[in-house]
Amino acid sequence: MIGKDIHDFAKELWPINRSLTGRGNRETLDLIKARLPNLQVKEFKSGEKVFDWQIPQEWNCESAYIVTPSGERICDYSKNNLHLLGYSTPVKKKIELKELKNFLYSIPRMPNAIPYATSYYHERWGFCISEKEKSNLEDGVYEVNIDSSLTNGVLNYGELIIKGKSSKEVFLSTYICHPSMANNELSGIVVTTFLAEWISKLKNKYTYRIIFIPETIGSIAYISRNLKKMQESIIAGFNVSCVGDDRAYSYLPSRDGNTLSDKVAKHVLKHIDRNFKVYSWLDRGSDERQYCSPGVDLPIASIMRTKYAEYDEYHTSLDDLENVVTPYGLEGGFNALKNAIDLIENNDSYISLNLCEPNLGRRNLYPTLSIDQDWSKVKLLKNVLSYCDGNNDLLSISEILNESFSTVLDVIRILLENDLIKKI
Repeated sequence: MIGKDIHDFAKELWPINRSLTGRGNRETLDLIKARLPNLQVKEFKSGEKVFDWQIPQEWNCESAYIVTPSGERICDYSKNNLHLLGYSTPVKKKIELKELKNFLYSIPRMPNAIPYATSYYHERWGFCISEKEKSNLEDGVYEVNIDSSLTNGVLNYGELIIKGKSSKEVFLSTYICHPSMANNELSGIVVTTFLAEWISKLKNKYTYRIIFIPETIGSIAYISRNLKKMQESIIAGFNVSCVGDDRAYSYLPSRDGNTLSDKVAKHVLKHIDRNFKVYSWLDRGSDERQYCSPGVDLPIASIMRTKYAEYDEYHTSLDDLENVVTPYGLEGGFNALKNAIDLIENNDSYISLNLCEPNLGRRNLYPTLSIDQDWSKVKLLKNVLSYCDGNNDLLSISEILNESFSTVLDVIRILLENDLIKKI
């Protein structure tokens, strides 16, 4: 069961503290590279200008915790890396509870959850704590310790190019900037890794450009370095995020809404779950914002399980590998994207080699007795053949007949084997 293998890889990556930059990202990329040896780990330097943005300083943390008046250590980063506000500046001081509360972040409506919070582009320090623990803090003087650093360093990302027969590209992007959260972050990393392993074994038609980047600043930086090539080459692609739970399937379109990626995503999901959730471009929130922005205009859509910000555990410690992300959910996310890639790879057009209907009987494709027969297979074969006019590709025929692409592809293969059609 591939879902279990993907889930096991997620467990391996779970404890690592990832952010926009830092050792945790490099450790994550090293573990991905162990599975994808051709992955290239690249970098942007702190301070480098990328369009309207600038690569931030590199952030690392050795330890962080608070000591209560009674000597108990709380908000310990070593026990849960969500306890520390992302990009916290170093601090070592004693502070009264009243003042400390200005630096504690919680979610009142979710008393048992540690929130995920960051301050990438404004220097501050802070801790995240459950509302329940926060409400029970004793009065008195607390000791705050954050051993972190902000230095001129690098922003790392991973890039894998899998060459195909064509220089035209299919693009997959996922992000590596969140600490220990399962659906929002880890699911995208692990599913994309396993997809890349599968693609590497194909005799693929298209070239695949697969990247592991920090969200927003990473995609902006990557586009700034590769825009011309991406616009010339990419015919379809997906931003891979939130593909690990088993509650729903979701689709978020490109800004255009009618690209090959959009058509493929809707077709694949329709044949997995007819009740899949359809969002609009106005519901965007991940790196599709950059890939589909005006002037970039890449054909990038999203196939997800439950979409980010649409489940209660989102951006909290409750987004875990036990109650939210499951092997079954990961396998579903993997298969949905695998089916989409399979469709793109096989989305050819065909033309009939005969005028009028060919004699199917002499090819053992038509019953020789006209009574008590199951005519559904024959009807499907004839319907597929009828639309092999050189103008309809596999996806178009599948949509016209309201059949899954895999069903139609099986028929196409039969017609090819019998020299009834040819690929154009």
